[in-house]
Amino acid sequence: DGRTLATAQRIVFTAKLCIKLEMAWLFLVFSSPQTHTPDSLPSVQGTLPHFIQEPEDAYIVKSNPIKLRCRAAPALQIFFKCNGEWVHQNEHFSQEYKDLNTGLKVREVMINVSRQQVEDFHGPEDYWCLCVAWSHLGTSKSRKATVRIAYLRKNFEQDPQGKEVPINGMIVLHCRPPEGVPVAEVEWLKNEELVSSLTDDNIDTRADHNLIINEARLSDSGNYTCLASNIVAKRRSATATVIVYVNGGWSLWTEWSPCNVLCGRGVQKRSRTCTNPAPLNGGAFCEGMSVQKITCNALCPIDGAWDKWSEWTLCNSQCERQRSRECNSPAPRHRGKMCEGNSEATENCTDGLCTQNRKLLHDVKPQSMESSNDVALYSGLGAGIIAVAILVVAVMLYRKNRSEYGVDVIDSSALTGGFQSFNFKTTRQGNPLLLNSSMQPDLTVGRTYSTPLCFQDSADKDLFDPLPDIKVKVQSSFMVSLGVAERAEFHAKAAAETFPRDLSRDYCSTMDRRKKGLLTLNGPFNICKEQLRTTGVFGHPGGRLVVPNTGVSLLVPHRAVAENMSWEMHVLINRGEASVQTLEGCEILLGPEVTYGPPGLDLLCPVAMTIAHCAEVDAENWNIQLKRKTQDSKWEDVMSVEDESTSCYCLMDLTSCHLLLDQPGSYALVGEPLTQAAIKRLKLAVFGSMEAGSMKYSLRVYCVDDTPHAFQGVVAAEKTKGGQLLEEPKMLPFRANTFSLQVSIQDVPQFLWSIKPFTTCQEFSFPQVWCSNQQPLYCAFSLERYSPATAQLSCKISVRQVKGHEQILQVYTAVAETDKESVPFFMQTDCTITSQTGPKAFKIPLSIRQRICATFDTANAKGKDWQLLAQKLHLDRNLGYFAKQQSPSAVILSLWEARHQDTADLDSLASALEEISKIHSKSSPKDQDEPESDLNHIQASSLCETGKLTSHKTEDSAPEYTG
Repeated sequence: DGRTLATAQRIVFTAKLCIKLEMAWLFLVFSSPQTHTPDSLPSVQGTLPHFIQEPEDAYIVKSNPIKLRCRAAPALQIFFKCNGEWVHQNEHFSQEYKDLNTGLKVREVMINVSRQQVEDFHGPEDYWCLCVAWSHLGTSKSRKATVRIAYLRKNFEQDPQGKEVPINGMIVLHCRPPEGVPVAEVEWLKNEELVSSLTDDNIDTRADHNLIINEARLSDSGNYTCLASNIVAKRRSATATVIVYVNGGWSLWTEWSPCNVLCGRGVQKRSRTCTNPAPLNGGAFCEGMSVQKITCNALCPIDGAWDKWSEWTLCNSQCERQRSRECNSPAPRHRGKMCEGNSEATENCTDGLCTQNRKLLHDVKPQSMESSNDVALYSGLGAGIIAVAILVVAVMLYRKNRSEYGVDVIDSSALTGGFQSFNFKTTRQGNPLLLNSSMQPDLTVGRTYSTPLCFQDSADKDLFDPLPDIKVKVQSSFMVSLGVAERAEFHAKAAAETFPRDLSRDYCSTMDRRKKGLLTLNGPFNICKEQLRTTGVFGHPGGRLVVPNTGVSLLVPHRAVAENMSWEMHVLINRGEASVQTLEGCEILLGPEVTYGPPGLDLLCPVAMTIAHCAEVDAENWNIQLKRKTQDSKWEDVMSVEDESTSCYCLMDLTSCHLLLDQPGSYALVGEPLTQAAIKRLKLAVFGSMEAGSMKYSLRVYCVDDTPHAFQGVVAAEKTKGGQLLEEPKMLPFRANTFSLQVSIQDVPQFLWSIKPFTTCQEFSFPQVWCSNQQPLYCAFSLERYSPATAQLSCKISVRQVKGHEQILQVYTAVAETDKESVPFFMQTDCTITSQTGPKAFKIPLSIRQRICATFDTANAKGKDWQLLAQKLHLDRNLGYFAKQQSPSAVILSLWEARHQDTADLDSLASALEEISKIHSKSSPKDQDEPESDLNHIQASSLCETGKLTSHKTEDSAPEYTG
């Protein structure tokens, strides 16, 4: 209607008026004298200003300012507006020119933006600028252009990681570049050359900066680097090494060989080689057997034997009669011999009365009889000689068979024709070496694998051979090196189905035979007959005895010896031959045999003895017994570690057994495996020494029960040989699965070193290792260098149990004949301290110990007595033993002292007291004052004494040495 039209007209008029007023104001503020000259004004156009060039986003590099430009036509004026504020006209640089194509005047404006301006701006968004252009018809605005300070941080958010992938596998290398403005672009380098996905369809570099190789090829092995760059700088990531390896593959089986015997049960073999393909770049060796055996039955030759003679024929005209026999009882078969002798016989039938050729038969009879007698004589002699020859051959074959079955204890199981897995996988890791790590090993040298061979150095037979009657058969070797392949055989004794209650009798009987007269509770070396012994004089304050480097110690508690008395006590580890001669069933020794005394020792409370052991403690797999020697040198059971007893207390930790004992004597920890999952820990060590005046170098690998005492014997022997420890000793779990232990040497540089044939892989039988009873086993590898210039040796020693665990010992050492410093085999703090007496022998200060005993030995109806203390200290089994003691708390603290002798803090004890204090305060608020104050006083004193303990030990740093 009319009113609406009038309102609209007024609005349009008002808008035009506002635009004209704004333009007038701008002319007043920003115009200069040149802008008002008629020549500088463009002709009136019929459109709004159109931007020919708009400002673009820019980055400030270092301290260099950037320039922002705008061009528009037709435009009377162009001004920049930054962060909502107009830029002063003095900061604008403008020019005007005529477009030859359109005839319009084009105005161009530029401003500078400095780093300081951007840094001083603090807004919700980035620093921005836009252009505003005016004409007679109105204004136009350009796009916003952001201005940011460019940078690129140094550290990558994610560096690529090295990989080992099988051939044809996928390789994905992740890379997250450093934070930067603008965002960094990523490129990949392989061996310092640019990787491009445009030239190789197998490579993709577009997925989120990652490098993807769809199917790995051998040529893809190399060092990869992620390169990030922007307008500021370039950054390089850490180098990632990619190794493409090839796992070995078996070739086809050969044809079955002929049966190896001519008669009876024998063996047929066929073989294959790991050359299809051969392992490459550390790829896994083929799994399974290289040689397969099956039984065969060769039909034995059956020699022919004569049947009975037929009846004599009637006497013929020649005065003779005949009889015959056939070779069919039995007839010769399967290459058997024909019957010896004549099939027909003839004799005179008239007793000399018949004439022959008109002569009486008795005239020719003597000659015939003489000939007959000669034949009989020679026949008898020939038969005797044949019988003697057959007897000799039979005896030789019998002895040979007995020897073979006595030597090769593995063949009987190999005749089943089954496969036994055998896998060598090269460990790809750094060298944790002890000596001469300056030269890197040659990874191009081929690896050598061979079959088991067991031997022990005759020169040290008494030193290292606990089982001298065990023999093993030397078998053929298998070598894969530089493309050369030969045959190999890998054997393993078949495991029993159940163990040991349903175990085959052969297993336990074999172990029993090993034990009779051989397996004794001795130290590791027979050449060292003396006993490891330490002594000390102890009185009422108590103290501690330690046998250095053996894991054996004895804690004599405070007040164990009566006042005004003292005892000269000793602890020794028996190393003589006169020891236990029988271990029932499948029992083995888990630690050294320890004796403490003197006999007749009378103490007021039990002592705490600690013995190191080598068992992975598990009640389901082990039955562990504590045994004590009687006066007639026999051994009796004291207790099972899982049972409860009031005469003795036994606490099994991971590596040590802690005993509370009342009677002095000799004690031993004996274990019987209940299942094949039972594990005994072995310590593995490799030593080396150069033979003086020769090119030979000897590597000796020891397998010993994982106790400090057992390993100390190895160290003592190596010191006499001048051996050097070449690698930190490692632990190998050895399972009771009846399978043997194989030791092999790998990666020997074959162009620098030679090794005796058939010795690259050696084997210990299961009874040897399982029944070693703290005595070490060792095997030696004798290497000889081709040139005196060879001064380095690098190789690997693989120690593995068949169907069990494996450990790799890395050897990397100098072999020059120089005087080397002895290797510090033991670093224990108790290497020299053998006896400590008085307060410095205990972790818990005497005053705190007395307060704890006074508090917890008092009976409490609410259960806040020594039983709660035992529970909080995790000693709450076999509480009946503590209950019969005069001071249960004192015995509990003695056991805690023995258990924590290697740690120097009282945190666990203080935490236990704190928990007991909280429980007491919650359960008895009415009687809180007196008991809680006692507990809090003990706890506070414990903390104070803990702080004083360090200074106390510093002041009294000189311990008492005895022994």
